[in-house]
Amino acid sequence: ELPLTDKLVDRQRDALFNYSAASQAETSAQRPWAHDPTYFKTVRISPIALVKMVMHARSGGSLEVMGIMQGYVDGTALVVTDAFRLPVEGTETRVNAQGDADEYLVEYLSLCRDESRQENVIGWYHSHPGYGCWLSGIDVATQQLQQLQGPMVAIVIDPDRTVSANKVDIGAFRTYPDGYTPPPQTSTTTTAAASSSSSSPSSAAGQSVPLTKADDFGAHASKYYPLAVEHYKSTLDSKLLELLWNKYWVQTLAQNPLLTNRDYASSQMGDVALRVKEAAVAVSRAGKGAAAS
Repeated sequence: ELPLTDKLVDRQRDALFNYSAASQAETSAQRPWAHDPTYFKTVRISPIALVKMVMHARSGGSLEVMGIMQGYVDGTALVVTDAFRLPVEGTETRVNAQGDADEYLVEYLSLCRDESRQENVIGWYHSHPGYGCWLSGIDVATQQLQQLQGPMVAIVIDPDRTVSANKVDIGAFRTYPDGYTPPPQTSTTTTAAASSSSSSPSSAAGQSVPLTKADDFGAHASKYYPLAVEHYKSTLDSKLLELLWNKYWVQTLAQNPLLTNRDYASSQMGDVALRVKEAAVAVSRAGKGAAAS
């Protein structure tokens, strides 16, 4: 239980939870992002939204899942206050959103308005089980469509790598407008994968993509850019998370990562075997070509 003497509300620290309809209306009227393709630099995610997205992604197993995020614009940052899942049909390579998802979205937002939750849709999220955080061709097309409706962001979460690394593997991206040519240093695969991190952009050197995704990975990197991912907590969030850690830290230490990640580890070993096989075939062909010449 929380001590009665604890201060659970700090107006300055909890300011990100205060939604201002007037401020958002003014920002929407000015539309500063319409004149700068890389206007937004950061995504700030609340604990409740992050937990919901990670748990949803994890529940999908090897299938992709999809959901919607709510929030608002704060300068060059997009603030995510909450998230909810969509009833969509997922496969191992894509998510198929049907008409039921649109009806669910409209009804959910209407109920939020009735409960004085005025935050608008700020973007969408989906999972990439085992193959990192980046945008495929389908993801790019979806995000381009979303950005026509306003300042939207695409979040990608890898649930397998999250469990394997014991930190959230997450990336945030926005697409460039049609006809825009990004500077050379931002049109590379390295930059496209740079925001795959738990809190800040990281190098793509550790971004290992399965062979089945190698062709799609980086093929559309010149069409989008990464945003830095940050997390914020309210005073009450900090207290609750501290209590949860004090209660469950033993279970965290008692978990066997070999059992928890066995499916992901098996897929990684299978991918390594395929890479070795391809390398052996390439070396064999090169040797035959040299001998023939």
